[in-house]
Amino acid sequence: MDSQKKIMVFRIRVALSLLFIIPLGFASKFYRGPDAWWFNDYAGGMLYEIFWCLVLTFVWPRASDFKIAFWVLGITSFLEFLQLWHPYFLEIIRSTFIGRTLIGTSFTWLDFPYYVIGCSLGVVWIKGLRKN
Repeated sequence: MDSQKKIMVFRIRVALSLLFIIPLGFASKFYRGPDAWWFNDYAGGMLYEIFWCLVLTFVWPRASDFKIAFWVLGITSFLEFLQLWHPYFLEIIRSTFIGRTLIGTSFTWLDFPYYVIGCSLGVVWIKGLRKN
């Protein structure tokens, strides 16, 4: 199989993964059963990291899996620190469900280990998609 065809097949795998991970991520936000606080915040955080690893991999399919995870971890860590800042324009964004989901509302150090776990799982997931 030529290089372009391999990239196309890989992107289809990534797109199918996104179709799986997106509803799972939203479901983690709406879960109301036992340990809902953990699923809503921390499992959701790991799924968020995997989601962004998949998105960046879809856009740059030839990029290193570790480089993708590094950038996702860096950007989402920046967004976590951004939650310490509450200017009016960010509060408007955070007032919507999608805004809260994408940029968060409150800073916590406990998110960082789950970001690392999520990025690590993202690397494993992408490596699995790359196998023929």
